[in-house]
Amino acid sequence: MTPEEAVCHVITTNPTFAVHEVEVRGVTVKAFKAIPGTVPALLASGWEQHGEGALEFLAYESETYTYAEFTQSVNQLAHAMRDELGLGQGDRVAIAMRNYPELLMLVLAISSIGGVVVFLNAWWTSEELDYALLDSKARVVFADGLRMERLQPLRDALDLTLIGVRDAEGQTAHDLSSLKRNARSDTAPLVEIDTDDDFAIMYSSGTTGHPKGVVQTHRGAVNAVFSWLMQSVIAPLVDPPDPDAPEPLRPSALVVTPLFHVTATHPLFLLSLPAGAKITLMHKWDPEQAVRLIRDNSITRFLGVPTQSAELMEAALKMGETLPSLDYLGAGGAKRPGAQVAKLAEAFPNAGVATGWGMTETNALGIGMIGDDYKARPDSAGKLHPPVQELRMLDDAGNDVPLGELGEITVKSPANMRCYLNKPEATDEVLQDGWLRTGDLGVLDLDGFVTILDRKKNIIIRGGENIACLDVEGALHHHPDVLEATVFSVPDDRLGETVGAAVQLKAGAQLTLADMAAFLDGHLAKFKIPTALWTQHDILLRGATDKIDRRAIREACLNNKET
Repeated sequence: MTPEEAVCHVITTNPTFAVHEVEVRGVTVKAFKAIPGTVPALLASGWEQHGEGALEFLAYESETYTYAEFTQSVNQLAHAMRDELGLGQGDRVAIAMRNYPELLMLVLAISSIGGVVVFLNAWWTSEELDYALLDSKARVVFADGLRMERLQPLRDALDLTLIGVRDAEGQTAHDLSSLKRNARSDTAPLVEIDTDDDFAIMYSSGTTGHPKGVVQTHRGAVNAVFSWLMQSVIAPLVDPPDPDAPEPLRPSALVVTPLFHVTATHPLFLLSLPAGAKITLMHKWDPEQAVRLIRDNSITRFLGVPTQSAELMEAALKMGETLPSLDYLGAGGAKRPGAQVAKLAEAFPNAGVATGWGMTETNALGIGMIGDDYKARPDSAGKLHPPVQELRMLDDAGNDVPLGELGEITVKSPANMRCYLNKPEATDEVLQDGWLRTGDLGVLDLDGFVTILDRKKNIIIRGGENIACLDVEGALHHHPDVLEATVFSVPDDRLGETVGAAVQLKAGAQLTLADMAAFLDGHLAKFKIPTALWTQHDILLRGATDKIDRRAIREACLNNKET
């Protein structure tokens, strides 16, 4: 079958993927008709696929949890939050920690009581955490040791209830393990949750300096999950396996990106529930350890930022490994260099090398491709994932542009966010009659492939981390010797791009890169601190409207010209 024929066949013959039209916030969209309506319902829906709970579901270093054990922990935490902490429907509960098993349990436990999960970036400073907690009004935070240190100065001013996890236990009045100890584990609390209720708030950097809280609904998350699940049903119809091919391995995913980003939470963790997949968490990214984990645990799915797949390839070649269990090698969060695609396919011959484009604002659902399509178009982002999304390419006035002409990628689906938290103007700017204007510019060809060419937003993507230029500029302007600053991307072979800054200093002042980094330490997360600095005493280049010409300054700096 062609991909289009396969989609039509699946949605008309498989009741799980039947599609209907539904009204969401006054807009008619296509959505799956018979899927679980909420995120916690995904847990129950995966029971049979995980061997009636008996299969190993989650691994972290020497720890393992069966699906039944994982479910039991979720239920215990849900009851404890409701009965001991008094949390319930609509309460916003924050999580600030590295990739621990407890983070996954908490996501489902919070949503099981009708709460809203607030994902806090584990690399944020106290100042950045302060902003997000004020913005979200979350007053209960589960945190590990390092995050607890950063949260303690905020506790009294924000009236926070801090709950220690792992190395933070014993530091506050509440610990996660003691909360679980006497709580019920047989069933989840009985709570009625509407599919259009809020599920989570994830923070995504924007051009306003402060990160935006992206409000995701249950409907949005589960429709994204089943869009990806449908791809596994379509694939053998488009490319049937050989008659004598061995039985495929059980799906098993290695999580190597932070779980406060959609790249890890949605197409890996949440998808694993109905897909019957196992999840393995890494304590810290280490490419050689990743090779060993994939090899020794028959891991089939790897999804990370492009830097990680490149480093995985280098480590595997060094170790003489081809990782035959891998059938999916994906990249998200940033564009993979086109020259890498063929090299990855050669290094991992059993893996379908894949790329994907999605946003926090779309629950990570978007565009993608794999295998031969990707090898033939290594600079493209792929095709729209069916069947509930619609795509338009628009000019600045909101008109559709002809095929092959540059336009703004604009998508409509039930997976689109509800809003930006506390930012109605920013919401109205990007959400128009159900269509999400993404800020990414690209071209659509006759075959439906999208190539992304530029970003309207002033965002730097460093190894998959979004950094708002205005965020860094705002911090630089606090330096007593800085009169003006502009921030831009600097190409980097490993991370794709890093942060560069050009600053105008006061007369007679000097500023070194090391001095600047020391000044910004504690005010910005380390990944946001510029790695390249250009200084001058003259005014920075201006454009025709007397605004700083960021692009011209960037070009001049990178070419060692006067700015």
